[in-house]
This record gives sequence, structure tokens and C-alpha cells, in this order.
Amino acid sequence: MAVAVRVIPCLDVDAGRVVKGVNFEGLRDAGDPVELAHRYDNGGADELTFLDVTASSGNRETTFDVVRRTAEEVFIPLTVGGGVRGVAEVDKLLRFGADKASINTAAVARPDVIDEITRHFGSQVLVLSVDARRTREGDEPTSSGFEVTTHGGRTGTGIDAVAWAKEAADRGVGEILLNSIDADGTKDGFDLELIRLVRAAVNIPIIASGGAGVPAHFPPAVEAGADAVLAASVFHFGPDDMIAQVKAAIRDAGFEVR
Repeated sequence: MAVAVRVIPCLDVDAGRVVKGVNFEGLRDAGDPVELAHRYDNGGADELTFLDVTASSGNRETTFDVVRRTAEEVFIPLTVGGGVRGVAEVDKLLRFGADKASINTAAVARPDVIDEITRHFGSQVLVLSVDARRTREGDEPTSSGFEVTTHGGRTGTGIDAVAWAKEAADRGVGEILLNSIDADGTKDGFDLELIRLVRAAVNIPIIASGGAGVPAHFPPAVEAGADAVLAASVFHFGPDDMIAQVKAAIRDAGFEVR
């Protein structure tokens, strides 16, 4: 029996406020994270994801405070990422009320951190965030045509994104949050090719992210292999019933939703 598709609003948090841009640039204010979390909890979201988009030491404590205040008032699973470097940060996030932690840059720099975190807390706690973009002219080509980026999509690594997702799955990460840097904020639809390639390489849940603009964009992502769909702009700046509209579109396409 197929597992029901999850619909997940993403709150990109910077200095205690939710922000949103296009291709990870040109950030604009989208509201208070706790207020938005309430709205999405009441609107039928299955989970919430918070990503600290600057992850600077200056607002690290701000993010912990946001996590604590949200966890006290919202009763759906909460994943938090940005600045997670190892067991200590995951432990603190969990103690402040997060259910899962998302890691990106630190894992690219030192893949063994995945093994350390999953040994300590279990695979279900760790989400690998893969910020992938198509290789550009002048870049070292990768076998899949997609490379891993770090630092909020600003820094290319030359690492093949599909091979990295597979390695992380083999190391025990619980889920892949697959962010298309090229599609991010464009509202032109998910990068279906990227989803299909990663789906063929791993057998753990994939959360598709980047590019959603209307409810009709979500079912193709599920068809391409996503187990969950994540978006920001379409929820932050759309009508209050947008989550219900997205779930209806997925259901009407023949997929089970929560």
C-alpha cells in the first residue's frame, strides 16, 4: 500500500522572520514564523520545515527561540535546518522541540557526520537537504548533469547531486529534501527530471522542493517519485485554503494524501 503524500510548508527564517526570494536571492519579508506556523497547522499541513537561510552565529539563538515557541503551540512534526554541524546541534534542536534536523553544508564537508548523527539519534531524525542545480557552462560536468551546492545555493561543489543523495541514503539518512536551485521561487513547477533521477537512485523518502506556483504543479512531482511536496511562496502569498487546494489536486490525480 502506498504511503500517503505529505504536504509541507517551508519557512525560510532569517533573524527571526520568514523570508522568501527567487533562486535563493532577493529575499523579502513574509511574516512571523510562529503566526505562519499556526496558520499552516490550522490549514491542514502535515509537517513544517524551518530553514535558517543565513545560519550565522548572530541569529542562531533567535532560531532556537523560534523553534521553542512554535513547538509549544503547533502539534505537527517540525524539521529544522541551517547551521546543523553535528550531534550537539541536533541534540539542542530536539530539546527545543524539533522532531527532525536537516543538514546540508556540514555533511558535504564531512560526510561521516551523517553516520554519527544517525547512530546517536536514529535515521528518522535526520533529513539531508540537497541543494541541486544543473551544471553550468564552464563547470566540471557531473554524470547526472546536476551538482550539489552549499551556502544557500551560492557555492558550487562539483559533486554529483544524484550520487551524493545515494551515498547519504547508504549512510543511513532518513529522508532527502531535494531542493532545485534553478526552480526555487520561480513558480514554474518542480524540476521533474531531478526528482526522477534521485528517485531511481534511493529507496528512502524524497521531499520535492522548488518551483511550485499553483496546485497543478504538485501532482507531477508525486508522479515523478516524490513522497512529500514542500513549498514556500505558494503558501505564504496564496489564499488561506492553498494547502487544501494542493491536497485536492494530488487526490484528484489519483494519489493518497493525508
